[in-house]
Amino acid sequence: MDAASHEAWPVRRLAEVSGVSEAHFSRSFKEAFGLPPHRYLLTRRIEQATTLLRDTGLSITDIAFATGWESLGTFGRIFRDITGSSPGAMRVKVRAERPGLERVPACVLKAAQRPDLTIAVLEKRRRKSADTVGLSSKEMS
Repeated sequence: MDAASHEAWPVRRLAEVSGVSEAHFSRSFKEAFGLPPHRYLLTRRIEQATTLLRDTGLSITDIAFATGWESLGTFGRIFRDITGSSPGAMRVKVRAERPGLERVPACVLKAAQRPDLTIAVLEKRRRKSADTVGLSSKEMS
């Protein structure tokens, strides 16, 4: 998955490659990496996109497709949900930080910039909307 994060990696494919059932693979993967396979893949795609935003002049559309997204809209929405900023704003931010980070190894930068996906994107949205809408009577009790 790391070497080809731009490809589709459904659990069925991963389980077949590993020679185990889908359920066993999912449980074992989460136990080993702390994230389900899909969220791990999202992390890798966002890391790669952030690197391309920082180090290349590729358009955001080209970066979206190069990192495995099928839609620019989906890329932008998920990128913003995970990182808290749009790809364009992230490009400005990481390029501004670049001069001070030239001597830091790329692997260290990736680890430091890795998005926190321990909470699902939909859960983050639910929590955000709960902050603005107020709690229902069920949630209060």
